[in-house]
Amino acid sequence: MVNVSSKRVYNWYISLVAASCMVLYGYDASVFNAVQGSKHWVAYFNYPNPNTIGAINTAYTVGAVVGGFFFGGPLADCLGRRFGMATGSALVIIATFMQTFSPRGNVGCFIGGRVLIGLGQGMALTAGPIYIGELAPASIRGTIMSFWQMFYSVGSFLAYWVNYACSENPQHLGEWDWKMVVIFQLLMPILIIAQVFFIPESPRWYIQKGNQIEKARKSLNRVRNTDQEVEEEILAIREAIEFEKEAISSGYSALWKDKSVRKRMYICLILNAGQQVTGQGTLNSYSTIIYKKVFTDASQIALINALNATFGIIFTLNATWTVDRFGRKFLFIVGGIGMAICMVIVASVETQTPTINGAKSQSVGISIVFIMFLFAFFYKPSWGATTWIYTSEIFSMNVRAQAVGMCSQTQNVANSIVQQFFPTFLNNEGFYAFYMFAGINGLLAAFVWFFVPETKKVSLEEIDTLFGGANHIERGAEIIDHKGAVEHIPELDEQNKAVSANVQRV
Repeated sequence: MVNVSSKRVYNWYISLVAASCMVLYGYDASVFNAVQGSKHWVAYFNYPNPNTIGAINTAYTVGAVVGGFFFGGPLADCLGRRFGMATGSALVIIATFMQTFSPRGNVGCFIGGRVLIGLGQGMALTAGPIYIGELAPASIRGTIMSFWQMFYSVGSFLAYWVNYACSENPQHLGEWDWKMVVIFQLLMPILIIAQVFFIPESPRWYIQKGNQIEKARKSLNRVRNTDQEVEEEILAIREAIEFEKEAISSGYSALWKDKSVRKRMYICLILNAGQQVTGQGTLNSYSTIIYKKVFTDASQIALINALNATFGIIFTLNATWTVDRFGRKFLFIVGGIGMAICMVIVASVETQTPTINGAKSQSVGISIVFIMFLFAFFYKPSWGATTWIYTSEIFSMNVRAQAVGMCSQTQNVANSIVQQFFPTFLNNEGFYAFYMFAGINGLLAAFVWFFVPETKKVSLEEIDTLFGGANHIERGAEIIDHKGAVEHIPELDEQNKAVSANVQRV
């Protein structure tokens, strides 16, 4: 029987609190797709035209990009990872009330809420993965981060099942058949704010902000099993940060000045954009209009969406046992090839079968849904979960917040571009459009094979060497040793003695 320490359990708990930020994203990414099926929502806002629908989608993207690119990183660096998550959650709460209680016919207020909710999620989605990456031990970091993507599926699960329940009772609920779906989004940000300030702050942030060694030690004592682990990790963090302070600039300019960091930025920008052009982002936004081409019953489509979200949770769980066993690169490649095959099959089945009375036969519809679920089986643990894991772990401390913020929001940039043209593309070309996604997924698998290094079980402070950079621990140790010899720093002497004593006892 596996003996799991109480501190390891607590490490999981604090990581899942941070991962709850992804529930916000999953819920909101699904909720607008869901409410578009409500006749009451359409009537409430005076039958908004397609351009207005597009503006509502784009409003969220603009807010998320601005929040992630320009506010998320600086906020997480200046005030801490916990504050970034809390601020983002607070904005989601305000925005939810704005959307739910928009005056009748005032779609501008609804759009304003979409912008604000995007800002909040941009901040929360920057701070959350950084927090998990900095608190989780290297040996289980990938496993814990896989729950980040799973919680996106949890958000979709909640949104679609609430919507399905409301769509079954439109006469009793009236306008609340869509308002209920929107206001239910309050649940998760309230839970995050209620917990986030009771979990430890990142020790790396404490040391980066004023060299607060004692506070960093207290944080690590809550999640590491032995004093030796705590002291060794503190020393490694100090050495890495010291090197980054002395030899590397910080802030947004550092993302492009350093050749090693620049290489990582290119890789992560492509991976994050690739995540959204696999076809998953489009399916999440437009699955309702896609399924309308093969099904005629709106309630049936709502049920399919809800079941897809349910299986998404199960499929993402596959990442928890595969990502640290087989590695990130393996999952990216297998996922890309599997998704490409699924898209070819789905396009072939729909385009090569006859239409009867304006719709496909039931067997064709079931086949298409099955292949779409199989697509999710390949996507969720690979390009869904692993993209976030990889992005959160490959950047050094001095640029981590800014880089994660910018790279993660590339998802929204890519998704917004595809969302603009895909409805027209689908309308004109039908399911032939899915051949495009098949080709993209094949190219993404090839990109990973040739250009993406494996990061499985490599510590955050040593990961730079994989990308042609210096080992921040070794170079930082040289700087600290030199300073110690010149200045004779008592605190440093005591820390080194403590580490040596612990090692000797072991």
